Amino acid sequence: MSNKLIVVMVDGMRDDMARDNLGYIEHLIDSGMAARMTVRSELPSLSRPLYEVLLTGTPSSENGITANSSVRLSDQESLFHLTRQNGLVNATASYYWISELYHRVPFDFIKEREQRKPENPIQYGKFYWEDGYPDSHLLMDGEILRQQVNPDFLYIHSMNVDDTGHKCGCDSKEYRSRILRMDNYLSELIPVWRENGYQIVITADHGMSEWGLHGGTTDGERMVPLYIISEKMKKCRFDTVMPQLLFAPLMCHLLNIPKSEKMQELPESVTSMLQRK
Repeated sequence: MSNKLIVVMVDGMRDDMARDNLGYIEHLIDSGMAARMTVRSELPSLSRPLYEVLLTGTPSSENGITANSSVRLSDQESLFHLTRQNGLVNATASYYWISELYHRVPFDFIKEREQRKPENPIQYGKFYWEDGYPDSHLLMDGEILRQQVNPDFLYIHSMNVDDTGHKCGCDSKEYRSRILRMDNYLSELIPVWRENGYQIVITADHGMSEWGLHGGTTDGERMVPLYIISEKMKKCRFDTVMPQLLFAPLMCHLLNIPKSEKMQELPESVTSMLQRK
């Protein structure tokens, strides 16, 4: 079984809208090629705090990243730290807030647009700062990194769904269209990634309300999808709603590396979804 992993994090993508509009990804579930479950995001359902949750498995009350205005380096062990410490190669094509969490603050738009420092937590990176930076370009940034450095862990973070949700709300044609477009891009990349031996995970940080907002406690703002294409997972639709704090330790399992001390142990409700060796 491969331990190599690509995570695509689609910022602001609601669970129900993913189910309705990710036609190719949902086809993989129906064809017995992938697993699907729902994740309940941590609170507050804001971007920067949830980036930290996804990548460190720690809540805001512990990690101190409590708002989008919490502009400082993380003091937690992230998936970037853990992969490097375990002799793996990591890379990311992401919004610049990821760089500010795990590389340096403040982000230098000239010097840090591209990062190639194998000694750092983020070893190889391509970063953008406009919320409207096209997902098509962002996914190609990730694919270029994959071809250039052959990472064991590649994290790709897109912003167009979130950007459109804020402008138009989750009930809009425009919001649905952005998710459909992401599905189209992924339908071309996923076969390539699978052929090259990668497990693939698709998820979101938070959802979106009808008013184009998030940060609160409603299901629309908190429920997000989790798709996993991996021989380490049973392939079906799970009824389980998984707490988002379990995402990072589950990624450690897929990468076959030890989780950090602060990450939670995977409960039986999650381990029952894993393929037995």
